[in-house]
Amino acid sequence: MREHMLAAIAAASGLDALEACRVEALGKQGTITALLKTLGKMTPDERLVQGPLIQGLREAVANGIAERKATLERAALDARLASETLDMTLPADAPMPGTIHPVSQVMDELAEIFADLGFAVATGPEIETDWHNFSALNIPETHPARAMHDTFYLHQGIDAKAAGTADEKTTFSLLRTHTSPVQIRTMLSQKPPIRIIAPGRTYRSDSDATHTPMFHQVEGLVIDKGITLGHLKWTLETFVKAFFERDDIVLRMRPSYFPFTEPSVEIDVGYTLVKGKRVVGGAEPDGWLEILGSGMVHRKVIEACGLDPDEWQGFAFGCGIDRLAMLKYGMDDLRPFFDGDIRWLKHYGFSSLDVPTLSAGVGA
Repeated sequence: MREHMLAAIAAASGLDALEACRVEALGKQGTITALLKTLGKMTPDERLVQGPLIQGLREAVANGIAERKATLERAALDARLASETLDMTLPADAPMPGTIHPVSQVMDELAEIFADLGFAVATGPEIETDWHNFSALNIPETHPARAMHDTFYLHQGIDAKAAGTADEKTTFSLLRTHTSPVQIRTMLSQKPPIRIIAPGRTYRSDSDATHTPMFHQVEGLVIDKGITLGHLKWTLETFVKAFFERDDIVLRMRPSYFPFTEPSVEIDVGYTLVKGKRVVGGAEPDGWLEILGSGMVHRKVIEACGLDPDEWQGFAFGCGIDRLAMLKYGMDDLRPFFDGDIRWLKHYGFSSLDVPTLSAGVGA
């Protein structure tokens, strides 16, 4: 019986035939299973003789089936590998990548450009005090920016003012309306010379196609000895040329007014019309676009930070990161920046591998 069963197992041509041999021998109605059932009816002496023989038969058949199964599976795998070809030199399918938001991309571009000019990146709290956000920046109590319809005030500050317990320097009472408080905190915490940019989120009560209640802003500050308006002009020209990656950038400086700078200037950049669209650059501009405000830091701001304005001078500038992104990458509406529409993000987003560098071009 052993020889007959092992021969049938060895002759099995496939896994289905081998399974049939297993069922015939070891299944519930199999031959060996039937022999095992007879052990209970045998006398002890008969069981001593027949038991080892039947058990040996079962083990031999089970081992033979296992070995033949392994042989058949290896043969099936070899046949499959021979029939299926895979070019290992082909690049693997990359998983669905995410994209860098245009605002994050422009922030990285700004940091790269200004780092090359010797500027550090400074940050500060988004919930601010009246003093850091307004008073230290020479913004008087009667200024429209302090009105409820322009600034988001917190109940903590409103209740403290109503109770007469508000401290202008320590009571956090509003969402910052610009990143200028970071300039104040930097001048208070470190000694000049100072060269920083302060990118971050800011908040104002405004909403339309080009304004949102929350937006992103970057401001720059330089405090040193002998700083002039010429230093400001050169810095901004260098920045704009690097950001838009064009050497034919033309800037125009217009007198303006900001409480925290004196003199104050608005910066316009020349643009040319290409197929009806405004493109920044061109030696002979077709028109001008306002891109940022700037000026020499006001004496009162320097004094408020504990510095001597007769010894230390400086300049400051600020612009909207969202608007810079719109201008550079051809977007005409600010609201989709915050919609979270995956189609918009795929279209305007940037690869996470395209890290802005001056050598490779900041515009990834």
